[in-house]
Amino acid sequence: MPIILFDGVCNFCNRTVNIILKYDQDAHFQFAPSQSTAGINMLQQYKLDQKASASVILIDNDKVYTKTDAVIQIATHLKGWPRLFMGLKFIPKFIRDLGYDLIAKNRYFLFGKKETCSIPSEKDSKKFIL
Repeated sequence: MPIILFDGVCNFCNRTVNIILKYDQDAHFQFAPSQSTAGINMLQQYKLDQKASASVILIDNDKVYTKTDAVIQIATHLKGWPRLFMGLKFIPKFIRDLGYDLIAKNRYFLFGKKETCSIPSEKDSKKFIL
């Protein structure tokens, strides 16, 4: 099952995970905060540095997708309006990742930060690897 690593203390990232949960009607994904034990282990296993945790990371069949490549791959498995993000593939990677990096760099300033990772609801807890 594909795993999405995300910044567990970032408000924007947590909202994004909630959107994915809502539109992942086939329960295709599992999630792990990059600050969790499982997240840290996966970062090490796939030889990703801690800076990579500033990016959404999708691990699918031992293939690693980051930044907008991850967003596009995730969108292909969602229902509803989030599928629109598949359209990013028509924008050159260096341009779309430049925009991604700008948001990622300022995400705490723009959207805020929690002191600790959010705890998933009981309904969604089976989708999280901690």
